[in-house]
Amino acid sequence: MNDTIKFICECCGKEHESWPAITYNAPSSYSNLSSDEKEEIAVIDQDFCVIKYADDHIDRFVRVVLIQKVNDHCEDLEYGFWVSLSETSFKDYLENFDNENHETQYFGWLSNYIPQYQFSNSIPTTVVTKSGNDRPEIFPHKDFDHPFVKDFYNGITKEEAEKRIREIL
Repeated sequence: MNDTIKFICECCGKEHESWPAITYNAPSSYSNLSSDEKEEIAVIDQDFCVIKYADDHIDRFVRVVLIQKVNDHCEDLEYGFWVSLSETSFKDYLENFDNENHETQYFGWLSNYIPQYQFSNSIPTTVVTKSGNDRPEIFPHKDFDHPFVKDFYNGITKEEAEKRIREIL
């Protein structure tokens, strides 16, 4: 891998090269907009995205992290995703964004499509904010029947993780 950092692993004591996170610069709804729509109905920055449609419907998104367990390796795979939140949850998160002690949970829908999986619906998640202003971490709902959810809870192989990184790079 080209974008790696070498380090001594606390788990096994051997030198490893860390993997880059698989990140999405925008929620899929934003990416699917035309250039004109992006300028006219959407606002996006590093952590927030709002899309105001002509019918007064508003989608609100926040940037989050998901940590995918890798069963046969000391390092896990990190994703930088977007989730949609309700108006109430979005406002609460926005109002507390700079509060280092704010810890809570929200319901959110995964708002990125992952190339290795087929999606007919979005995946429900629990969004967990953290003290210290780190990005919230998401946990897919365990009872939602989808291969991505199964992989999240059962883990993936190192080979699969590296394949995913290569596909994104």
